[in-house]
Parts: sequence; structure tokens; C-alpha cells
Amino acid sequence: MKKIKYNTEVDILLIELNDSPIDYAEEFEDVIIHYTKDDVPVLLEVMDAKRLSFNLIDSIINNREVVYA
Repeated sequence: MKKIKYNTEVDILLIELNDSPIDYAEEFEDVIIHYTKDDVPVLLEVMDAKRLSFNLIDSIINNREVVYA
């Protein structure tokens, strides 16, 4: 993992996996994954990161399945 950044103004978590050139992106719910032309993930953008983080922590603590609402 290269870098992790959090933008408080827009509540987005950016996880840079490598520094390869980005060719395209796909959106899955609140996550956008950026890929190279060879389908290698380069960057993850997690929207509404606070809510996602709290849901993950709550699920881990209470041993429950993670639910994205």
C-alpha cells in the first residue's frame, strides 16, 4: 500500500495501492475502484468514510455481518 489519505471536507478515504497510470474506474455502492488498462486496482475511493468505518467497527465488536445502508 502506497498512501492513505482522508479528506475531512468531503468525507472521502483514498487508498493508493500503487502509482500505475489509471485507465478507468468502476463504482460499487460507496466505493470507486480505479484500474490500469490491465485491470490492476490502483486507487480506492471510499465515500461517506465515517459511516463505513463506524459500521465496520460496530460489526467487528458485536460480531455481526457488515450491512451497508
